[in-house]
Amino acid sequence: MIDDDARCPCGTGETYGACCGRFHAGRSAAPTAELLMRSRFSAFAAGDAAYLLATWHPRTRPEHLELDPSLRWYRLDVHGTAAGGPFDREGHVDFTARWRSGPGTAGRGEQRENSRFLREDGRWYYMDGVVG
Repeated sequence: MIDDDARCPCGTGETYGACCGRFHAGRSAAPTAELLMRSRFSAFAAGDAAYLLATWHPRTRPEHLELDPSLRWYRLDVHGTAAGGPFDREGHVDFTARWRSGPGTAGRGEQRENSRFLREDGRWYYMDGVVG
């Protein structure tokens, strides 16, 4: 769990409670594809598999999701977006997410992805992505 007064892992510079924490707690829904993607990154950082499943489109969502507790997701860089605004039906977010594992900083890695999001009934969902 992340303290509401801590800096949000998604990189906006806001506190977790004012940023992604409000989405994770269900107080509001992400209004754009980029904010949904940022909140999903923060859910990985917080170990919130339930939020990840709830924001995954039903057509591509796995039945179960087990997060690797040895990975610490610590940095998100958004490289660009295409559509994904409050009135769009589809959007794309190109990003790199960085992680560490093991004691100290023994293992490091990153995932570069261009994710596709769909908006249905006023809510954004993660659909799929191209890694690379």
